[in-house]
Amino acid sequence: MTIAIVGAGLGGLTLARVLHVNGVEAVVYEREPARDARGQGGMLDIHSGQRALREAGLLEQFFTIARGEGQDMRLLQPDGTLLLQEDTPDDAPLLRPEVDRADLRSLLLDSLPEGTVRWGHAFQSAADGLLHFTDGRTARYDLLVGADGAQSRVRKLLTPARPAPIGKNVVEIGIPDIDRTHPDLAAMVGRGTYWVVGDGISLAAQRNGDGRVRIGVSFYNTPENWLATSGIPFHDPAAARARLIDLLPGWHPRITALIEACDDQVMPRSITILPIGLTWPSNPTVTLLGDAAHLMPPTGQGANMALLDGAVLGRALAAHPGDFATAVKEYEREMFERTSAAARRSADMHEMQRSPDAAQKLLAFFTTPATPAP
Repeated sequence: MTIAIVGAGLGGLTLARVLHVNGVEAVVYEREPARDARGQGGMLDIHSGQRALREAGLLEQFFTIARGEGQDMRLLQPDGTLLLQEDTPDDAPLLRPEVDRADLRSLLLDSLPEGTVRWGHAFQSAADGLLHFTDGRTARYDLLVGADGAQSRVRKLLTPARPAPIGKNVVEIGIPDIDRTHPDLAAMVGRGTYWVVGDGISLAAQRNGDGRVRIGVSFYNTPENWLATSGIPFHDPAAARARLIDLLPGWHPRITALIEACDDQVMPRSITILPIGLTWPSNPTVTLLGDAAHLMPPTGQGANMALLDGAVLGRALAAHPGDFATAVKEYEREMFERTSAAARRSADMHEMQRSPDAAQKLLAFFTTPATPAP
């Protein structure tokens, strides 16, 4: 019985690893030609996803690459007023450590037998137990798992739902080797996340393990075509930085200095999500995980949900060998409930960030003690 996983992201690799630990083999088909074909993004806040890494037998190895100091946070207003500073003690438990996405992906890749991931296989379609790739190759499957991200091609086999914009557009920039090139800004940002929240605009600067500070300037309540009409000349990095600063009138020069110090990597992103609570009739031959199943606002939930998806599905398949129908139903029942709740939390956080008094709402959110579970 062949289990084919489309997509070598965190969720697909976790599924393959949990299956392997339980003596079940799978094949992962990935469109990229090699593991280092492109950058893997920035830092991830891994909390509930640690349960999945424990299931995969990788939790202790994860702790060796996680950055506890990445839990530090500074929250400011655009005029430079510091609202909150959280500094993590060196001996604090790693409850929500940050980790480079590339490092976590490498940990998962290295845990799999050689040949599990078939690089350079771009999925095109599937029917009657046969995968079709864009280069004309084919492969058999008995169970197809779509782990192919926000723009999933596997998703259409189960539902017509497609991601829709939520009015948030982000320009991603960054400062390389900040401790050496801009030590004053490095001290200002600190060891973790430096977050400035204004009226409909935010700037988040976050340290990566390689010394780069990744910066996302987010514009809320904006139309779908805002990136095209914003006047930001993305083809000219210096002019793009200048235009970004123009779009932040009244922001303290200390903060806009972060933008001035960035290199020429400028990446625009329009944020989209799938409908909260999306479900589909269970199909014993196809299912989805990660962003392919429940794309949600980027508020620290998505990667954790993808890791858990992989672990839960892997455990269900191992518990019901050969009975894909039962395993898929068991997985989807748990996944739909868990990820719907996470998507609602993410949507609530997004609404908080786009409100006129976002800074005060976030301050209250981070300083109000959590209510104990009943």
